[in-house]
Amino acid sequence: MAQIRLLPNVFVPMPVTLVGCTLKGRANFMAAGWVCRVNAEPPWIGVGIARSRATPAGILAHGAFSICFPRPEHLVKTDYCGIVSGREHDKSAVFTVFEGELADAPLIAEASVNLQCELVQTVDGPTNHFFIGEIKAAYADPDCLTDGYPDPGKCGFLLHTLPDSSYYAFGPRLGDAGRIGEALRPRS
Repeated sequence: MAQIRLLPNVFVPMPVTLVGCTLKGRANFMAAGWVCRVNAEPPWIGVGIARSRATPAGILAHGAFSICFPRPEHLVKTDYCGIVSGREHDKSAVFTVFEGELADAPLIAEASVNLQCELVQTVDGPTNHFFIGEIKAAYADPDCLTDGYPDPGKCGFLLHTLPDSSYYAFGPRLGDAGRIGEALRPRS
């Protein structure tokens, strides 16, 4: 199958999240898509945030942040948190906020999954900070769980694509990772 060359600023779908921090003494949330696991044990997760945003000041000041996974029915509120700045707008009442175990890492009651993180390291890029946090506490809506773990089909995770800047819903389960490829393993 032939491939065509694209401009290098292409991204694969990223999870839609809301990064929470304490800013100006209140809960603040901003939409973020540049999120990934960084380490298994201890569990670290990273998020890239533009230096120009208000949220980095809150994360750096308190050494803590949250990563909350909103549901499709909260897409309008989620997008709003990405288009207005915590410098000028109080976003603490957009969602129902709860505190959890880690101070200064506010959580969202309506989210399917919430992670509270203690800042471990900050990597400074030309335009973005990449915050690495150790996940200290995790919370989930019980309706999103299967056998005690978040079930993507039940959680309603959202995806974001660039450069077209579009939202998508997470798709159906396709198979078991680490098992489905066994069909290609040579048999002796």
